[in-house]
Amino acid sequence: MGNIFYFDWEVDLIEWLQKAAGSIGQTVSKAVTFVGGETVTLLILLIMLFCYNKEAGKRCGFTIVAASMWYPMIKNIVMRVRPYMAHPERVEAMTVVEADADPMDILQQGYSFPSGHSATAVSMYGSIAREVRKKWMWWLAVLLPLLIGLSRFTVGVHYPTDVLAGWAVGLAAIAFSAVLHKKVKREWVRSAILLAVTLPGIFWCTSRDYFTSLGLLIGMVTVYPYERKHIGFKDTRNVWAMILRLAGAFAIYAVLNTVLKLPFSSEWLNSGTLAANLIRAARYAIILFTIVGVYPRAFPFFEKIGKKGIHNS
Repeated sequence: MGNIFYFDWEVDLIEWLQKAAGSIGQTVSKAVTFVGGETVTLLILLIMLFCYNKEAGKRCGFTIVAASMWYPMIKNIVMRVRPYMAHPERVEAMTVVEADADPMDILQQGYSFPSGHSATAVSMYGSIAREVRKKWMWWLAVLLPLLIGLSRFTVGVHYPTDVLAGWAVGLAAIAFSAVLHKKVKREWVRSAILLAVTLPGIFWCTSRDYFTSLGLLIGMVTVYPYERKHIGFKDTRNVWAMILRLAGAFAIYAVLNTVLKLPFSSEWLNSGTLAANLIRAARYAIILFTIVGVYPRAFPFFEKIGKKGIHNS
């Protein structure tokens, strides 16, 4: 179920790119599209939060979550079918959104317009560039979203107009975040405003990405005040401590993302029902709260280990 609409040149371009790319081009496109995915996004955000500057990381996280809430809200209104689904005889799906689901299951693979990878890439690298304020970072903030967007229609999962719309959503999230951080001083109030703006999507969104982001946003509303009052972890320039912070965060993510699924069958979790999606949101809220609000209690210990590592080397 969905809507099929496109410009002829979009299908022609995708078809030409897939034929011209060859095996090397396909491999490169898959690698670039992976860079724009959830794992790399999480890694970069954790680097900002735990290794670069905590407050800058929070601001970037806010911007990314804003974009990640908006694009599925639009997707589930427009309901555009992905190009490889609409044109199976001309467009190949070189990769899919959900590897554990049927590639033709639109409920699991999601709709096409706008491109979530493109929106996330612009919001992430653009917000990081605003924090780092280095010329090379501004170049990356342009180049990486450009390459990620190109890869999304090369692998057959988006039309070019999906990518253009995704970039627009990312830019809107950056502008929204900048205005809100300037006008609203309280951190939890900013998160609550974003939650109020995006919560209505619960009535029409059925895709996983919306509820993943909803869980992260709920986690932000609750964990940031808690962390500031009860944890207050400090930035570090100790390389070993940075590595330990990142490794531990990924381990917690992997463990909790598995353990919290155990009470439910995979069929039910992938059913697309509101109850299953709300469990997904709750899962991500718990994961974020644990990583940002509980796990940093170990950071002072990591500093000690890091100092020993420096002395030993």
